[in-house]
Amino acid sequence: MIIKLATEPQEIIDHLRIREIVFIDGQNVPYDLEHDGLDSVSTLIIVYDNEKPIGAGRYRFVDDYIKIERIAVLEEYRGKGIGKDIMDFLENQVIENTSIRKLVLNSQCSAQIFYEKLGYEPIGDIFMEADIQHVKMIKYL
Repeated sequence: MIIKLATEPQEIIDHLRIREIVFIDGQNVPYDLEHDGLDSVSTLIIVYDNEKPIGAGRYRFVDDYIKIERIAVLEEYRGKGIGKDIMDFLENQVIENTSIRKLVLNSQCSAQIFYEKLGYEPIGDIFMEADIQHVKMIKYL
């Protein structure tokens, strides 16, 4: 398995396709919500199993924190630690390339325990995004 920044055109296409499979096809997230216009100001991550794209994620600068978003792993690869590997990679990128140590994400409630195990703490009330319950979470590196 390889986790890397998606910088080449094919890597970016692969990144976007993973998100479409997981969020649009798998969770019925509307196309325009998933393609929110923020990829150009985000750092994109892609995960390959040999040459097959299997996971994705992104982060971007927002005010005084880093926003982690769009963590996605193909269904048949879930439960194998790939989500944790993506988060570790993203956090290491933040540590190595920024001075910001505050991370924020909007977790689907079904993934809240996953993020809590990685040190994220819920803040605020549950809210709806794309007809899916979410909770805002925070972590300081």
